Amino acid sequence: MPNHNHGQKTPGKARLQPPADSRDPLARLQWIMRCLRDPDNGCPWDIEQDFRSIAPYTLEEAYEVFDAIEREAWDELESELGDLLLQVVYHARMGAEAGLFDLDSIARRICDKMISRHPHVFGDESRDKTAAQQTRDWERIKAAERAGQARGGVLDGVALALPALTRAVKLQKRAARVGFDWPDARPVVDKIAEEARELVEARDSGDHDHLHEEFGDLLFVMANLARHLNVDPEAALRDANAKFTRRFAAIERRLAEQGRSPEQSDLAEMDALWNSVKQDERGAGK
Repeated sequence: MPNHNHGQKTPGKARLQPPADSRDPLARLQWIMRCLRDPDNGCPWDIEQDFRSIAPYTLEEAYEVFDAIEREAWDELESELGDLLLQVVYHARMGAEAGLFDLDSIARRICDKMISRHPHVFGDESRDKTAAQQTRDWERIKAAERAGQARGGVLDGVALALPALTRAVKLQKRAARVGFDWPDARPVVDKIAEEARELVEARDSGDHDHLHEEFGDLLFVMANLARHLNVDPEAALRDANAKFTRRFAAIERRLAEQGRSPEQSDLAEMDALWNSVKQDERGAGK
């Protein structure tokens, strides 16, 4: 989020008093947010924000938490979690201002949800279940909650802002619950071959919109194959990205040892270096 420029204070308007218990960090954080959003003495930038304008920052902070965990940067994780917590407090404050909800009601709602979805911990159900059984029970309870909310279609409620591959898998899982699914991975592989042929035809047609559509269809079916193979496509692609980054960096290092850069090489040489790096990694068990 951008730096706050607090500007000039309105004369004659008293500042908000800090919480009675200054040792309570959550109370202090809520007070800070109230001060930032205070129409008389707050930060002009913060005052102008709304749910939509803050949402991209919320998503960014969630990704930064994820990134710290992926890198096992435990010294950074506390700070990143604090940034994400600030986002929750920000939305809670805007909700309170609009009379929609506040941090207490948010906390109450998640408490009720967690108790409801864990009857084997907080209720009478047995804890003698596998993790897979507990996951099925979780989905069953969620489905009952959705039915109680009178949502219309099977696919309603799958968040639009999810990464596209993740959302594809979630949409497919929802459809599979009502029987709209292939029985196993074999027909999915056949469908991938069909979509690949259609992609080539679209390329040859010169119709970019058609090409765009067919490429999306192929990715969607690839996500379906990942689901049938019990592979997380987002995680698989992240790992592939990391592998590519690692191997290309090794190419750069080997060229640098010769006093050259990739720009001073060519595809044939870099491809040979890539294969050499790949072979070395396999020998090292990577």
